[in-house]
Amino acid sequence: MATVSIGEGLISVHEYLNTSYTPDCECVNGRIVERNVGEREHSLLQKYFILFFGNREEEWGVVVYPELRTQVAQTSYRIPDVLVVRAGVDVDRILEAPHLIAIEILSRRDEWGEVQEKIDQYVAFGAENIWILDPIRRRAWTADSEGMHPVESGVLSVAGTPIRVVLSEAFAMLDRA
Repeated sequence: MATVSIGEGLISVHEYLNTSYTPDCECVNGRIVERNVGEREHSLLQKYFILFFGNREEEWGVVVYPELRTQVAQTSYRIPDVLVVRAGVDVDRILEAPHLIAIEILSRRDEWGEVQEKIDQYVAFGAENIWILDPIRRRAWTADSEGMHPVESGVLSVAGTPIRVVLSEAFAMLDRA
């Protein structure tokens, strides 16, 4: 990931929100941060989660969004690979309220320090659940204020809800394509 300065200084939130980037970029404290565009495995896993949650939106009372700009701090906007919010949460053009689940799918070029920075912002923002998936190594972690936790059970879930994702089923998408 690269940080791109616009002009000689920082970019305003207004300018960020009213500028199109190809591919879309994040804004972290006034700096434009390029996102690693996913490759095949990344894209397939992202597709799996969008379809998985999309098919259960009414049943689970959630709404799923691919790559929705999310204001995680006053001058920082992130774009989770997949975002799940509770039904009824007001989303205008961007999400400004804590989400139920942020899913980050690792790309080959992602660096752990940058992933950790994103996780720290999600935690500070009040994200209820943060899931990180590595489609190449077929591993998953949850993250919270205490750090990252490997998912040893093979299941990602959200306490107090029926949400339950069996990782072997998610990763099987990679074998079927």
